[in-house]
Amino acid sequence: MEAIWHPQLSDPSGARDAKPRRFGLTMVIDKGLGMHAFEDLLETAGDHVDLVKFAFGTSPLYPDGVLRRKIALARRRGVSVMPGGTLLETAVRQDMVPSFFRAALELGFDAVEVSDGTIGLPRPLRTELISMARSLGLRVFTEFGKKKAGSRLDAVELLRVAEEDREAGADLVIVEARESGTVGLFDEGGGLREGELERVRRIVGDHRRFLWEAPRKEQQVALLLAFGPQVNLGNIPARDVLALEAMRRGLRSDTFGLQRCVPEYVI
Repeated sequence: MEAIWHPQLSDPSGARDAKPRRFGLTMVIDKGLGMHAFEDLLETAGDHVDLVKFAFGTSPLYPDGVLRRKIALARRRGVSVMPGGTLLETAVRQDMVPSFFRAALELGFDAVEVSDGTIGLPRPLRTELISMARSLGLRVFTEFGKKKAGSRLDAVELLRVAEEDREAGADLVIVEARESGTVGLFDEGGGLREGELERVRRIVGDHRRFLWEAPRKEQQVALLLAFGPQVNLGNIPARDVLALEAMRRGLRSDTFGLQRCVPEYVI
């Protein structure tokens, strides 16, 4: 069916691709949405969601039938789904890694997050977990950074870990900010550490190799203005997906400058 809105009105940035996208990914954090709310999210904004993460260790707390339905619904809409990294960290600590992967595959997850936000994860074990997940046909998102309050982002270390993770088979490296947006690039109040962002821009090179957690609007605006519409953003609340997509396209005042300019226009 022919689109009603002209492309220059629906995407004045001219930068957005249809799914499946390689860049400009939006990862939604699900902290316990019910089935109706989840269905509403995908019906209203499914074309703009690339990945859903069931936060922290919430996945085992759902009734199995509900979790299976949510995963199946998302995957039918071309959305990858993964349990939170804290659950795999728990499996490591409890010596239950094989059980974790069996359950993830049985439930229909197609991706996992390998993280060490709470525990220590030696490099050989991190590489082993990435390789194990890939051998099972799962997409792998690794995470860099600690969840402890006040944790900062070391750009040199980020680049080193990211290169090792990608060599091991990771799809993207997620830069930790928590669901509150108060660590890493952001201070305890959620404000951007601008000096650290500039350092990251100089050191890491291609920003599209990373997915930046940015749950707050002002954080999303800062990263969009720094990196452009194709920046990968994560931990987006379900209610904010359309608002974020509007900002990506220059359809909101905060990012109006992302629009492509025309030589002349009439008001």
